[in-house]
Amino acid sequence: MKITFLGATRTVTGSNYLIEGAGKKFLVDCGMWQGKKELEKENFKDFEFNPADIDFMLLTHAHIDHSGRIPKLYNEGFKNKVYAQKATCDLCALMLPDSGHIQEMENEWKNRKRLRKGLEAREPLYTAEQAARCLEIFEPVEYDEIIDITPDIHVRFNDAGHMLGSSIIEIWVNEDGKQTKTVFTGDLGNNDIPLLSEPTMIEDADYLVMESTYGSRKHINNEEKAEMFLDIVSETLDKKGTVVIPSFAVGRTQEILYELNKIKETRDDEKFLRKYKTLMKAPVYVDSPLAISATEVFKENMDLFDEETQADISRGDNPLEFPGLKFTITAEESKALNEDTTPSIIISASGMCEVGRIKHHLKHNLWNPNSCILFVGYQAQGTLGYSIVNGAKSVKIFGEEIAVNARVEYLEGYSGHADQEGLMNFIYSFIDKPKHIFLVHGEEEAQNTFKEMIETETSLPVTIAEFGETYDLADEAKLTSKIERKLPITKRSEVLARLEKLKDEILDMETSVKEDIENTNLKDEDIFRINEKIKDLEKQILKVIEG
Repeated sequence: MKITFLGATRTVTGSNYLIEGAGKKFLVDCGMWQGKKELEKENFKDFEFNPADIDFMLLTHAHIDHSGRIPKLYNEGFKNKVYAQKATCDLCALMLPDSGHIQEMENEWKNRKRLRKGLEAREPLYTAEQAARCLEIFEPVEYDEIIDITPDIHVRFNDAGHMLGSSIIEIWVNEDGKQTKTVFTGDLGNNDIPLLSEPTMIEDADYLVMESTYGSRKHINNEEKAEMFLDIVSETLDKKGTVVIPSFAVGRTQEILYELNKIKETRDDEKFLRKYKTLMKAPVYVDSPLAISATEVFKENMDLFDEETQADISRGDNPLEFPGLKFTITAEESKALNEDTTPSIIISASGMCEVGRIKHHLKHNLWNPNSCILFVGYQAQGTLGYSIVNGAKSVKIFGEEIAVNARVEYLEGYSGHADQEGLMNFIYSFIDKPKHIFLVHGEEEAQNTFKEMIETETSLPVTIAEFGETYDLADEAKLTSKIERKLPITKRSEVLARLEKLKDEILDMETSVKEDIENTNLKDEDIFRINEKIKDLEKQILKVIEG
């Protein structure tokens, strides 16, 4: 049995693994590369295998960084089954066509830029219609059932607690008279994610392919998280500001709605109740058509909720509904939110602020010191969300420079990923420990720290997987080959990419400044201010050169 790592290596996106065993070739996940522009270009490259040769695929969950290239795979010849938990199939039926729609819209905008540069237009990665067609090959399965894919390959999907339908997948392969068991964690959830059950603990494995997103960090506990959320929101509303929550349309949005509904049960003192009343008086808008549809999928799959939530439901308390909750469906309704001065909470996708309606809400609120941008999910390097969280003084949105004057907060405890403690507990839970652990889905610092901790605490051998590496999983993991293609994700490449971006921005600035100073109505003091800003920029450039 062999495994080749073709995505989510030293990054948190593009999950894709090729397994060869018992005469079959199959995939675990086929996710989209997201984040940096250079990384997104990987989506358009050929697969490192022939899609028509793939016998089947196993999908851990519906998030686009795990499922987003399935339509491309289908278009290029893969027509066999995609096995996934039932709720994952339901969510992919929404998310993949939505992703196709985004591909079409972004491609149209990029083609206009390409044509202006004298370049040829190109087709989108896939269309909404193509994404809808690929859904015919999805095969829904239930948790905890062993499925015989072939007489020699068996799989079981277990609840990963990361999002609705997310799975830890156990794979048994019988080959040459020997059985090898490999476990893929997909994305592991926290033990205290609202709505969802805790991740399933697995008893044994020969090999473990494990996510490591928060391998170097610990989350705040649930009670602190709820109170911090209330403090941030009530303080912003008291200032007549807007709370903008960039949230992944599926998962975090529904969990925030649940938290808003439940927060009143955590405390009963007067100060707390005043804040709670402030919160409950404010309208809460879910501004994402996908999130609205996904919330309906959550309601249809309530059997997957944790015991506490199911008890609430049986008492008639729907955890996804409460007074003041409003859904905005049309683009016109979304735009109207930015014209309304009523203090409010806007939950809008995407969670990393790369696409969707959230960019419009940021454009209208980032500059306002009374507003707050509240992040509740992981922000990958190179994304707009990452820049804002990490202290950018200004950001470019739709070609316009927007000052970051709003309060910026990041509540890590809302992340759908297990923290370092949760990841270690998953390893400790094995009765028969794996012979070897491969770390995927993490950035460099998190993976290095986590690798060192596992080796120190358990003495198990650990490998941080690199793109294109193939390992033979026999008596021990043995590297047999490597595809010589580096991904554009190192710090060195990030610096070079920033330099290229800076060149473009300086050209934009040159055009803008020339237009300003040629304006005969411009006052002398305005020209003086422009000149001072350029002098400041010269000083900063000199500092970089001298450094």
